[in-house]
Amino acid sequence: MGLTRVTVEIRDLAKSHKPYEDEFLVDTGAVDCLVPASSLKKAGIKPEGRSVYELADGTPVEYDYGFARVSFMGSETVGQVIFGPDNADPILGVVALENVGIGVDPRSKKLFKMTAKALK
Repeated sequence: MGLTRVTVEIRDLAKSHKPYEDEFLVDTGAVDCLVPASSLKKAGIKPEGRSVYELADGTPVEYDYGFARVSFMGSETVGQVIFGPDNADPILGVVALENVGIGVDPRSKKLFKMTAKALK
């Protein structure tokens, strides 16, 4: 898929801190969202665990993860967010997209609201 970006707001579950907002790279090959760790911490999101992730080049890396509200295109979901390196480009993963019923047209690379979410 080509480069598609969307404005995303990440905030803590209780909505008690100022949210982090940025242009995220839409990556249908990524399961979870990845955000610079310092930005998540400023937004009041705390690490809840640690997991191994595979980079695009196949390299395994271990990162902390936490849970946050993820808002974009007028929709909101709650999801797992990865505490990435501070110089990382934020990534919007496929779970957040599917949770709010947003699809990606593979030809135009544009995001669209699905008429219904799959339940099969």
